[in-house]
Amino acid sequence: MAKAKTVKKAGQKLRVTQTKSGIGFDKQQSVVLRSLELHRLHHTVEVPDNPAIRGMLLKVRHLVVVDGAKG
Repeated sequence: MAKAKTVKKAGQKLRVTQTKSGIGFDKQQSVVLRSLELHRLHHTVEVPDNPAIRGMLLKVRHLVVVDGAKG
């Protein structure tokens, strides 16, 4: 069976909000939070929806909340 492909619009973004601190977790997770430009708790940023960003979000999924933003 073939997998269903999702069609993404060019320029689609994800809204990411930091809900927990990176203190006490692996240093690489703090680095990922900084790479996503999250600087403090409850800080929200919009990032492009691509495989690299999705990999970063997977690494820190316990520290952030992700919502789909209209792009």
